[in-house]
Amino acid sequence: MLDLITPETVQSKCDGSSRRDFMKIGTLGLFGGLTLPQLLRAQDLARAEGKSVKKKSIILLFLDGGASHIETFDPKMDAPKEYRSLFDSVQTSLPGIHFGGLIPKFARLAKEFSFVRSFTHEDGDHGGATHWLKTGYPWPPEFKGKAPIIPQTHPSIGSMVARYRSPLDPQTGVPNYVRILSNHQGYPGDDAAWLGHENNPFKVRVGGGGNNPMLANMGLKVAPEQLDDRRKLLSAFDSMERTLDHTGTTRAMDAYQQQAVNVITGKAKQAFDIDKEDPKLREKYGKGLGEELLLARRLCEAGAGFVTINNGYWDHHGGIIPGMKSLCPPLDQAIEAYVEDVKARGLQDDILLIVTGEFGRTPRINGGPGRDHWAGLNPLAFFGGGLKMGQVIGDSDARAAFPRIRPIYPLDFMATIFKVLDIPLDLQYVDKTGRPRYMIEEGKPIEELL
Repeated sequence: MLDLITPETVQSKCDGSSRRDFMKIGTLGLFGGLTLPQLLRAQDLARAEGKSVKKKSIILLFLDGGASHIETFDPKMDAPKEYRSLFDSVQTSLPGIHFGGLIPKFARLAKEFSFVRSFTHEDGDHGGATHWLKTGYPWPPEFKGKAPIIPQTHPSIGSMVARYRSPLDPQTGVPNYVRILSNHQGYPGDDAAWLGHENNPFKVRVGGGGNNPMLANMGLKVAPEQLDDRRKLLSAFDSMERTLDHTGTTRAMDAYQQQAVNVITGKAKQAFDIDKEDPKLREKYGKGLGEELLLARRLCEAGAGFVTINNGYWDHHGGIIPGMKSLCPPLDQAIEAYVEDVKARGLQDDILLIVTGEFGRTPRINGGPGRDHWAGLNPLAFFGGGLKMGQVIGDSDARAAFPRIRPIYPLDFMATIFKVLDIPLDLQYVDKTGRPRYMIEEGKPIEELL
């Protein structure tokens, strides 16, 4: 817990505790129990290993629940009525390619993206599929249907990035792996498993008042009357910094503790504050998912290596028509704003945005009407990261059930991320039994993107 005590609180104490307890960077739970100074020491250790790291970043926009590939990127309007998109289709900026009718902005920007129409695996269970997509490895068969109580058996891709690069960016103090808590908590697959708690994601939430990211996820204790005003929270950081200097507390800290103070009162704090963005830009992104994607861009720009957004409620066994009408427009708006924003900032080669989910939906519409779980095909889109854009990779069969050509698997997906981040494909770490383990095995980067 990181306890922030304002000057008013300090003045009310007379037992000397203001110096000892002013700031407890002691059990920062969202870093898995490690203190921030300990994380900084781990960071220095990683740098001492002489790693050469290409400073690119990944944003994984995960459509939690399993978005329909047919209503998004593969509408199949020539298929029988019970198979085709429920929302007609729209021509994209890629010749001959159509998308579902609810994402016209995405369609207009299609030439800026690369899409995979043959992304596939074999697990139609939420827990197992999420684990497979985010770690590269399936759960054992005996785990099927037991999520979310079953733990991860392999580290997440974000945790691998944090382990390889170090938990914090050395220049800004921004965590290298951040999970933005969205409208759905998701299933196991985001954590470090046996790779070490210090490589768990740093969790933040976007929103007003008590949902301010710095408040909700760094465990800051602020007087209740301050919770409704985010500006007061940030002001409390500044007051804490000045009071620490005045009392001489920083002089009693070791170098890593002092750096920890600098982290939470310096650039890292700024990166988490989307209020610093132009209101007109925030309006373009929109609320909810738009704010989360804007925060992800800010974090990557400030040095984060991997940011996950779990955007939920795409699980439309029934009610797919109102469900997709509710979820697609905010996605469409946020994607358009993000692409324009990142290109205006010249960051399109530095940040790779990935849009996918744990699986797609059944080709045939059920009586709900809706579509059930389907691992045969999964929507997948890439933007930026220095990769080749403006293409559709692979293809599905006539009813969007399975790959027709060029199947792409989760380990290929993982290997592509490693390639973008310049992480060795044969990277190994020792598990808790003392056995070296490859982070990815057999996967090959998607060559059409390189």
